[in-house]
Amino acid sequence: MKKTLVTLVSGIASGMFVGIGGAVFLSCENKMVGAALFAVALLTICMFSLYLFTGKIGYLATDLHLSTAYALVVGLIGNAVGAFGTGVLVKLCRPALAVKATEICSAKLEQKFYVTIILAAFCGVLMYTAVEIFKTKGSTLGIIYCIPVFILSGFEHSVADVFYFTVSDTSPARWIVFIIFAVIGNAIGSIFTRILHRVSNIEI
Repeated sequence: MKKTLVTLVSGIASGMFVGIGGAVFLSCENKMVGAALFAVALLTICMFSLYLFTGKIGYLATDLHLSTAYALVVGLIGNAVGAFGTGVLVKLCRPALAVKATEICSAKLEQKFYVTIILAAFCGVLMYTAVEIFKTKGSTLGIIYCIPVFILSGFEHSVADVFYFTVSDTSPARWIVFIIFAVIGNAIGSIFTRILHRVSNIEI
């Protein structure tokens, strides 16, 4: 029970930092500057060893245990709560950001479901890469480059999307299914990259 609570709280904190990253992105007139500053989210999460679903899901490929899957579910719930709560507060204090968020989210909802999954899968590739470089090399370069790349490429990050939709004037009934597809895509991309990474490092 204690471990579950720790994972949940850690997940909420991660969701909050992702929300902060989303807030700075929405606040910047220059998209490239906003994308670069969004990296503060994953930098903080990695430095503080917080639980972020998109940074953890890839490792399920080589740690296929029920406890790991359970932690991922709890962590994801925490991420969503943190991102949603941050979105509510940001919208309350910075209502002008809702206009930009609504514009972004309206475009997202026009996508076919398979487009969302594919775009989210590419985000999963970059998230796994950024976290793995930090874990194995102790370097933040993966974070500094991968985060702006996924944002500028228009790839879908499920937790960040919860924040954007919350800040927007879009009804939750319209975007919950979208988030589910984004989660699936993030998982596929991250797990695939983990497997590819491990296989490519096997000595022949």
